[in-house]
Amino acid sequence: MLKTIAFVLGGDGPEDESFKEAVKETAAYIQENGYSVYVADGKDPLPLSMSENRQEMLVLTDDPLLAKELSEEGYFCVGLLHEGEAGKSFPGLKYVFSDIEEVDIDSFVKVYQRYAGEPWTVLETDRLIIRETTVRDVDEFYKIYSDPEMTRYMEGLFDDPEDEKRYQKDYIEKVYGLLGFGVWTIVRKEDNRVIGRAGYSVRNGFDEPELGFLVGKEFQRQGYCMEALRAIMEYGRNVLQFDKVQTLVKAENEVSIHICERLGFKKTEDVDVEENIYGDGYNDGKRVSLSESKFGKYVRMIFLW
Repeated sequence: MLKTIAFVLGGDGPEDESFKEAVKETAAYIQENGYSVYVADGKDPLPLSMSENRQEMLVLTDDPLLAKELSEEGYFCVGLLHEGEAGKSFPGLKYVFSDIEEVDIDSFVKVYQRYAGEPWTVLETDRLIIRETTVRDVDEFYKIYSDPEMTRYMEGLFDDPEDEKRYQKDYIEKVYGLLGFGVWTIVRKEDNRVIGRAGYSVRNGFDEPELGFLVGKEFQRQGYCMEALRAIMEYGRNVLQFDKVQTLVKAENEVSIHICERLGFKKTEDVDVEENIYGDGYNDGKRVSLSESKFGKYVRMIFLW
């Protein structure tokens, strides 16, 4: 868990008093939001005592060499740009901030969470938390998918849970990190139980982001699905700036079609959709050959804002 945000200044950038003042104001803002702050220059970057808690810290520095050294020592580092340094690079860092005074506390926390492997909370409703999926969720998914009804109209998980965990680990790194959205985990607030999955994906052959959803049979007919989907649709419009979303539902899946119609989706066409992209096991993202592909008949539905 993030506890400290440290600023280490004094790299090879220009001396800029306005930049130092912006850092000072940002440090005060961070403290107001309940986090401890440490500010130092590059000559004495971080006390040895702080190294014991490096996994609870986010370090921001304007010195690329220092950023490299601290990263190699296990610190989570973010580059800082002075005004006019747009071409400056921080090799090896995932994140670089400019206009530090414009960065909100949520951005600091989310960058730390991405480094630390903690899931982002995407949405909260009255009864639900919708957050990024973790590898730990996979065991709960197998419980949900164990009911034959859950895979009657959709693909199941890999036969080997270790394949599914490897897939999920890659998904967290490559999809969440690259797109900023994906299929998320639905958690019930009252008991912190994983009750399903929902979110957006990008499917080969289609331009529009695709809404997908699943709620475990034990948790159906309690309004959870519509509660989650309405919030996710609003997130798609207001945060992700989607103007059109599709969903693909097997023609015989009347319940899911009805749910989509209640959300405002309209049927457009019948399409063939590839179902076994990776085959029976997960081989580091290797797709099956075209000759091994299996396709199903789906109804394509579109929502326009």
